[in-house]
Amino acid sequence: MMKSLLISIAALCLTPTALAQNANDIEKVRSGMACSGCNLFQANLSYRDIPQIDLSKSRLRQADLSLSTMNNANFSSANISVANLFAGRFTSANFSEADLSSSSLVGAYFGFANMSGANLSGANLSGAEMKTARGLTQEQLNQACGDAATELPSGLTVPLCAKRTHY
Repeated sequence: MMKSLLISIAALCLTPTALAQNANDIEKVRSGMACSGCNLFQANLSYRDIPQIDLSKSRLRQADLSLSTMNNANFSSANISVANLFAGRFTSANFSEADLSSSSLVGAYFGFANMSGANLSGANLSGAEMKTARGLTQEQLNQACGDAATELPSGLTVPLCAKRTHY
C-alpha cells in the first residue's frame, strides 16, 4: 500500500515537469535552429525573424508568435493552440494538420500557406490575409470566426466574431 502511494506521488510530481517548456529548445528556435517535436509551451517568439524553420510536431501551445516573420516555416502537425499569432507573417508556411484551435490569428498574413487539415476551431481570423492560402475548406472556417477585413479564397466565408460588450 505504502509503495504504491509513493509511486503515485512521484508520478504526480514528475507530470508538470514533463509538460513544462524546454528553455534549451526555445533558445535553439530563437537562434534559427530547427526543432521538430520540441516542447515550446508558452515560448515568447514575438518580433522574431526566423525563416524556413522546422517546428513540425512541436508543442507551441500558448506561445507568442505575434509580429514574427516565419516565412516558409514548417508547422505541420504542431500544437499551436491558444497561441498568439497577431500580425505575424507566415508566407508559404506549412500548417497542414496543425492545431490552431482557440488561437489569435488577428491581422496575420498567410499568403500561399498550406492550411490543409488545420484545426481552426475557435480561432479568431479577424483581419487575417488568407486569400492565397492553400487547403482551406468551408468546414474549417465554420469553426473559426473573423470580420469584414478577413481575406479568404474566393467562395469561402467565415462567421463573424461576437462583439465584446464588457471589458
